[in-house]
Amino acid sequence: MSKDLPLGKITSSGFKKMVFPLTGAKRETVIKGPKFGVDTAVIDIGNGMALATSSDPLSLIPSMGLKKSAWLSVQLLANDMATTGFKPQYAQYVLNLPASMSNADFEEYWKYIHEFSERLGIAITGGHTCKIEGQQSTISGGGTMFLTAPKDEILTSDGVQEGDAIIVTKSAAFSSSAILAASFPNKVGDLLGAEIQKLAADQFYKTSVVEEAIITRELLIPNDELHAMHDVTEGGVVGGLMEVAEACGIGFDIKDELIPLGTTQKAITELFGIDHRFSLGTGALLIMVKQEKAESLVQHLAKHKIDAKQIGNFSKTGEACRIKKGQTWSNITFNGIDPYWEAYFKALENGWN
Repeated sequence: MSKDLPLGKITSSGFKKMVFPLTGAKRETVIKGPKFGVDTAVIDIGNGMALATSSDPLSLIPSMGLKKSAWLSVQLLANDMATTGFKPQYAQYVLNLPASMSNADFEEYWKYIHEFSERLGIAITGGHTCKIEGQQSTISGGGTMFLTAPKDEILTSDGVQEGDAIIVTKSAAFSSSAILAASFPNKVGDLLGAEIQKLAADQFYKTSVVEEAIITRELLIPNDELHAMHDVTEGGVVGGLMEVAEACGIGFDIKDELIPLGTTQKAITELFGIDHRFSLGTGALLIMVKQEKAESLVQHLAKHKIDAKQIGNFSKTGEACRIKKGQTWSNITFNGIDPYWEAYFKALENGWN
């Protein structure tokens, strides 16, 4: 296997070498096209309006069940869309299902896809559904969401400016800890206690950033006071920041001890041997704002019962991505591989249930 194609999401070097040079026809209406670290495309549709769109894999994880899998499938897409500052409006889902899946299971899975989409106000406008021999992956296909909004108000993650404050909501490793606790409830309960297991697993349905993204945009002026948002997925809080930094060609300085880590997330990541800073963090949101607006945003989110903390600032164009641990600053290195995946499959191999 090529070093550019490890398991999980394609690396920056792989994207630039194999994907980015080949993006079809050039059209002047494409305001924001493919770019590593930028999850949404933006297309000018005239009259001061634009179409924003984003795609992501769909989840079908047997150990978690159909309802939780459907939640992830819808919510991961919705979170990407919410970083524009607006809620998604339309969705298309492509389902590549395992041949062994029964009609009853499919109907249940699709019912939840419908319910979670409807709850967010998303109309399902089409897609494709099939069963495939040999499909045993936890990825059941892919989806794309769309929205229309005023062109000048749509945010993308490459809008960061030098000196911007970096704010993180909730906790690092938010979804990886919830998924692991829900996937291996008996073992986690045995080793950490039933209370920790339940607290971690119950966080699962809080892996949405739609609310805090909209609340943030309502407080701050988009593309003036509020420069960018990025949902934390593979690679965790620090991996997500590195994606943003690369997209903007800019560095950042963060403090290790300021990266938020809840008690339950700490217990789960330590049990599974995961570095929380680089672990799947769906449910946490990175928000980049003018420094003078940082504290007012943190307080505003707190009024809505959303924990948030400033962990550092973006620096200057071309500078390194650095982290301070104790009294020592060091450049950040990350191989692009989220430790969640190894922990999950290792637990399966060890017979955890």
